[in-house]
Amino acid sequence: MKKIIIPILALCVSTVFAADKVETTTTTTKTTTTNGTLHEYAPGKTFIVKETSGPVMYRYGKTVTYVTRKGTPLTEEQVRTRIKVGIPVSVHYMTEGENRVISRVEVDDD
Repeated sequence: MKKIIIPILALCVSTVFAADKVETTTTTTKTTTTNGTLHEYAPGKTFIVKETSGPVMYRYGKTVTYVTRKGTPLTEEQVRTRIKVGIPVSVHYMTEGENRVISRVEVDDD
């Protein structure tokens, strides 16, 4: 009887320690900022910035924040009236594969 209890007890203890093991994955994302002039714009569809190297196409992220250079968030109405072709912009983006995905757009303060 003692020979059976000891292996069963050892199995139970090893199972408890195995269950405490947690696997952790760390993902690092890098945000890049670039400046240029808004070259082509269709809300939610097209965002092309003319940079020193030429026009660059950006994709929209899940959420895009529009702010002034001082960091003041723009309302939806302000985005509709202030974001237009020809304005200088600063674009914060992350690279996903070959796509540049926008997270934040800064425009000049008024």
